[in-house]
This record gives sequence, structure tokens and C-alpha cells, in this order.
Amino acid sequence: MGDGLLPVAGRASLQWLAGFRQACCLHRVALFCLSSRKLLIRLGQCFLLNGLIFLGSLFFLNKVVIPMLSWILPDQCKELAFQEICDSGAVIRFYSVLRSILINLFYVFWFCPLYVLSFILSSIWYNDIAKLTFEIFRQQSGDSDNEGAVVGPHSVNHADKPTGIEGVIIGISEQVYSALLLTIFYIEVVVTGYIPVIGKAINFVLLSWAYAYYSFEYKWNFSGLSLDKRLKLFELNWAFFAGFGSPCILGIFFFPPLTSYGVLAILFPLFILVAIGTPEEQVITSQRRSWKGEGPTKLPIFYAANILSMKVLQLFPETDKKGQ
Repeated sequence: MGDGLLPVAGRASLQWLAGFRQACCLHRVALFCLSSRKLLIRLGQCFLLNGLIFLGSLFFLNKVVIPMLSWILPDQCKELAFQEICDSGAVIRFYSVLRSILINLFYVFWFCPLYVLSFILSSIWYNDIAKLTFEIFRQQSGDSDNEGAVVGPHSVNHADKPTGIEGVIIGISEQVYSALLLTIFYIEVVVTGYIPVIGKAINFVLLSWAYAYYSFEYKWNFSGLSLDKRLKLFELNWAFFAGFGSPCILGIFFFPPLTSYGVLAILFPLFILVAIGTPEEQVITSQRRSWKGEGPTKLPIFYAANILSMKVLQLFPETDKKGQ
């Protein structure tokens, strides 16, 4: 049994390295940006909002506001000008409470609205970035003249897909279910972080999968790849996608939550561009061909999220198609 596990572990490691290497191909970002001024502007807006304003505000709070409050409202008697008022300790306690209130007010009235604004605008900009990049990718691949064609290994025959209202309904249903599935999966990711000893390691792997999926989802949406095929591709090649998501998570994993969000909001659009330019199926197929079709077996990453998503959907009353 041990002898059988060694080749599997080795191949999984090679797939992980392939994914990691593809994620580090940041030169694709420069190539895409050189092809579109609009894309460069959108990326600049992300960096301005999430980098200069959001992270800049955090820096200003930690390096200017908090030290200034600590100087005005000291927490030690020796820093007070009048030592006699410090005997009871009431002044120090009052200063501590007042300082805490002022800092929390800064969070409530500045960071909370800024976080919401950043989340909404970034989500819109990410979609624009992905759309612009995918259009460039199609043009560079020589398929821009083929109306309805899809680039790369995800090519689909739109004639075989439902059209009209049925196609729209199926598309919306997939988007809703995908959003629910990923939301539940992300809750799992957060919960694993609280597991003693091994929680952080599990959390890192799950976060890597989550953001790898988020990065490729834009490409798969625009290419018309169905949700079932996305999940099958992802779970069958879990090692590759774990490797792809690792560089992004390494950049944020050891920061405090707000700082992590700001850094991630800057890095994530770059990985969207890299994912769109990544020939993932070609890389994976090439590796599996060298292994004579063998490789890591399917890992049901989304099994629990899928079960819980179905349970949630069952809470809603089913519409009677016959009108009864």
C-alpha cells in the first residue's frame, strides 16, 4: 500500500508545482495590460482604492492616530504631567476607555463604510478586468472572428446548449447555485481556521483552492463551461489548483484580517489575468499523458458544500409546474 501511495504523492506534488509555476507567470499581466488601456485603468483603480486608500488608512491609523492618542491619553502614570491625579488609577482607566472608544469610532465611521465600498467596487471592477482580459485573450488566440466560439480547451458548441428563455434560466440557476456553493465552502474555510494545531494548515490549503477557483471562474463563465464540468475539472486536478492558489494566499496569510483583505484586493485581479492566460487543461493533459493517463484521483473538495447547498435549496418551496 505504501509503495502505491508514493507515485500518487509524487504526481500530486508535480501537479502542485505546475500550478504554482503557472500562478507565478506574472509577465502575462504586463502583456495583457500593454494590449488594453481600459484594463490598465481598471487595475489602477483597484490599486488606488485598495492600496493607497484602504491600506493607507490602516497605516495612518496604526502609525499616526493610535500613537497620537497614546500621547494625548497616556496609559501610564509616569507620562502624566500631574502625578497626584494618578493615585486612584481612575484617570488612567478613563483615558484607556476613551482611547478605545475613539479608535473604535474610527473603525465604525471610516473602515466599515470603506470596506463595503471597496468590496462593491472591487467586485464590479474584477468582472470588468476579467471581461477585458478574456476579449484580449480571444483576439490573441485568433478566435475573435468566430462569433460564439470559445477559446482553448473549454470550447463549447453553443448550438448544443439551450437557447432563449431556457438557456437564460439555466444560466441564472447555475450562477445562483455556484454563489451558494462557494459561500458555504468559504464558511468551511473560515471554520477550519479555529481547529487546534492543524487548523492553520488546513485553512491554507482550503483558501488556496477557494481563490484558485475564484480566479478561474471568470474565465470559465465567459467560455461557457458548465458548473458540473468546472467542479469535475477542479476536483480531478485538485493538486494543480492548490498550487495555483498558493502564491496568492502566501501573500496574505500572515497579516491581520484587514491588512489581508487590502493586500488580497490588490493581488486578486492579477491572478484573474494570470488564470485567463493559463492553459490549465493543456498543462494537466500533458502531465497525465506523460504518466500514461494516470495521476492523482478525484478529491471531493466541494462534497460537504454541495450537500449543504442542496439542504438550503430544499428549504424553499418547490414551484408546481402544473399550477396545482
